[in-house]
Amino acid sequence: MSKLHDFMEKRSFALLFGILAVVSVGGLVEIAPLFFIDSTIEEVDGMRPYSPLELAGRDVYVREGCYLCHSQMVRPLRDEIERYGHYSLAAESMYDHPFQWGSKRTGPDIARLGGKYSDEWHVLHLSDPRAVVPESVMPPYKFLLKNKINAERYTKHLIANRRVGVPYTDEMIKMAASDMKTQINPDADDFDGFMARYPKAVVRNFDGNADDITEMDALVAYLQMLGTLIDFNEYEATKGENER
Repeated sequence: MSKLHDFMEKRSFALLFGILAVVSVGGLVEIAPLFFIDSTIEEVDGMRPYSPLELAGRDVYVREGCYLCHSQMVRPLRDEIERYGHYSLAAESMYDHPFQWGSKRTGPDIARLGGKYSDEWHVLHLSDPRAVVPESVMPPYKFLLKNKINAERYTKHLIANRRVGVPYTDEMIKMAASDMKTQINPDADDFDGFMARYPKAVVRNFDGNADDITEMDALVAYLQMLGTLIDFNEYEATKGENER
């Protein structure tokens, strides 16, 4: 072995070919199995595409660079699970284009943020962060209360997402503008139809302004949905049964 080692060290081309051979074998071992499975993402009950209002909120989230300070990926480490909740599953990002895992936490991870705070808390936090978190370095986003959303244009957003694999149905696309208005009005005529299309969606007036659909409505709707679609107790029970 030592002779081979000396031989490779003294001959750069031999070392180069040796590296290529090792990398090629390692690559085949990792890549080849992917050709024989239908998906690398396990199916998880509860996952669905974003509602039009949640999708609009996600667009605002991406536009304002929120992912630069907040990750959406709880790692399978004890300290993270105890602080943030169940570790993140690949299925939770299957409809994200692009995903929002993030790489830095100036603020906390928000993968399990949904339902943790009230809508009023979110509106105040986004409008004046230091009013609720004195040590916060987050800039204020009060202007979101004034920025109105054109519900009609989100029909095209759903079409674009379907083209990259998000399973929006023809009915979802047709009802996109109506569904956006329904999500801020629990008394809407099509409430039942909306809930059938988007189970577990939070339906209420998020920013306190019932007259307009604002970017604040959309962003809070998105934040209130995060981490709420999957019943992790049921997931763990099903996973345990499958492993037996």
